[in-house]
Amino acid sequence: MIKFLKGLLKISKQPKKQPKNQEVAPSYPSYPVPLGLVDKTKALEELVGHSSDIIFRRFNLGFGETKVVAVFADGMVDTSIQNESLFRPLMFYEQNKVKSKGHAHVYEAIKDNFISVGEIAEYGDLWQASQSVLSGDTVLLFGGIEKVLSVNTRKLPSRSVVEPKRDTNIRGPQEGFSELLRTNIALIRRRLKHPDLVFETRRGGTYTYTEVAMVYLRSLANPKVVEEVRRRLERIVHTDGILESGMVEELIEDNPYSFFPQIEHTERPDKAVAQLLEGRVIILVDGTPFVLIVPTLFWQYMQASDDYYERIFGSFIRILRLIALAIALFLPSLYIALTTFHQEMIPFSILISIKVAREGVPFPALVEAFVMEGVFEMLREAGARLPPQIGQSVSIVGAIILGQAAIQANLVSPAMVIVVSITAIASFLVSAFNLAISLRILRFGIMLLAGSMGFFGIMVAALLLWTHLVSLRSFGVPFMAPLAPLNIRELKNVFLRLPKWVADQRPSSLRPLDRIRQDKGLKPQPGREQN
Repeated sequence: MIKFLKGLLKISKQPKKQPKNQEVAPSYPSYPVPLGLVDKTKALEELVGHSSDIIFRRFNLGFGETKVVAVFADGMVDTSIQNESLFRPLMFYEQNKVKSKGHAHVYEAIKDNFISVGEIAEYGDLWQASQSVLSGDTVLLFGGIEKVLSVNTRKLPSRSVVEPKRDTNIRGPQEGFSELLRTNIALIRRRLKHPDLVFETRRGGTYTYTEVAMVYLRSLANPKVVEEVRRRLERIVHTDGILESGMVEELIEDNPYSFFPQIEHTERPDKAVAQLLEGRVIILVDGTPFVLIVPTLFWQYMQASDDYYERIFGSFIRILRLIALAIALFLPSLYIALTTFHQEMIPFSILISIKVAREGVPFPALVEAFVMEGVFEMLREAGARLPPQIGQSVSIVGAIILGQAAIQANLVSPAMVIVVSITAIASFLVSAFNLAISLRILRFGIMLLAGSMGFFGIMVAALLLWTHLVSLRSFGVPFMAPLAPLNIRELKNVFLRLPKWVADQRPSSLRPLDRIRQDKGLKPQPGREQN
């Protein structure tokens, strides 16, 4: 009996197995298409909403008594296509040319012979038809048939293809993505003319119903990575709205609590195509020019497109960016640690200059650094939010005037102003805005450790950062590859821009289906002059 009770006690203490969280797609309401035209019209009117911009255009088919209702959203359709390719053929439709065998026969004849638009679709559900109307299509309702016809007449408001404002390049293509998904797809297709290029579209947001496209090369991208991206993108259908690619990024990234971004974004089509050629997947979101690139490595943030359009220039700038990254993260902390705890490490002449400059300054170096960094961050944010003509003036004039006034008032030392200025300049070399924000936040934490423990605090911060970075994954790929895990062959491409004829393999960390990028022996070897 006692053994039986002990067995029951052990069973009760065992943790119960939790069911795995399974992605369940939301079930949208089903609205079968009624047979009668009046019932169709009323039902669709309820689904699209009683709004003044939704037009219900009623007309007769040709010169007969067959009635048709065209439903479209005002301002989202191309009226010239609508009039010439849709309304004119149907209104001048001659029924005697088609031997009518009922409503279905007339419907099929009109669909196949009288609508001269490239893209049409038919639905057996009014919910899909309503979403087609709200997307800019024209839906035709016919009586006596349980189908509706959707004609692509979209002409959505959008800006033209212009130069990217954030991803600026010295050399290379000067066109960027726009807010229209179809335009962005065309920009990629124009550069990548290959049958293996795949676009998979889905819609996210129960209210916005935003179109999201996953793009990859079938012969290069790892199927496991593609399937993982596809699985994570199912989450977007569970939220109320997707307005920008940043919302998708938060829903699909590996570690949302990390300071470091694990998904790169760009507004340059040439950069997106280059990532596709390495075996990555890109995600396009309708309504934003910023596309997402997965998987992402840390070193991608230290590279720019024109690194590969110049020769030795690319290697020099890449090394300069890595040095600037270290300066932007650790320089104020090093100054605080040296002046507060480790004065013996400063050369005597420089130490005397610093001490003389700090005479009369009432605050310790840590407070000085926090005040100056805080003021500079406010100036930078003000310059970014104001119009360009005013923002640049506010940033430059504000920094000069405030810095000079603070020195004259003995609130900060000139050395601190120099340190903060160099740190700011170095942070501008990190072109990735999301990584630059992370560095700005982490810099304050490292300054606190340096002000309380000196060099030991900086070492602790560096160790914690490195441990965190090597533990990150981006869709299963180590974030710090090829440095961790170490791959010496590919590591040289991190610090140097290798010539085109040397880079003959794709990164092994992405596990692409085809590792070979090009044939060997492409190094230029001009023939010798013939005597």
